[in-house]
Amino acid sequence: MDYTIRPMEPAEYPLLDDFLYEAIFIPEGVEPPPREIIKRPELAVYTEGFGSRAGDYSLAAVAGGRVVGAVWTRIMDDYGHVDDETPSFAISLYKEYRGRGIGTSLMREMLSVLKSEGYNRASLAVQKANYAVKMYKRVGFKVINENDEEYIMLWEA
Repeated sequence: MDYTIRPMEPAEYPLLDDFLYEAIFIPEGVEPPPREIIKRPELAVYTEGFGSRAGDYSLAAVAGGRVVGAVWTRIMDDYGHVDDETPSFAISLYKEYRGRGIGTSLMREMLSVLKSEGYNRASLAVQKANYAVKMYKRVGFKVINENDEEYIMLWEA
């Protein structure tokens, strides 16, 4: 599949709400939550005022002239928070574009952006049952903490 990865334009930041919803891991056979869930404070922190804070970086995957995936980072008190200097990751793709290596490309490109901006660490939280755990490990994230449901992972340059 042909796709390109490029920085998101500020006019595209509203798409991050769509990708935040798409990023919610829904196990097989479980009913998806209502879209309004992204307005809850624990999720809204990922997108509210995006582009206005240190560590706010975003990349888009574009296929057929359409943004089909996004990765973004922000220093925030989210599920993957490790400290106030480490950006946390969020990433998702529309379902029909998953499993094609686009997510891996987005992750690698964002890690490169973070390095070039002087960040030597990044974190994320992921549900243990999420197939993306393997991809995160492949691009260099390591499990540093866990609870019953999720891993907290850290990448260090």
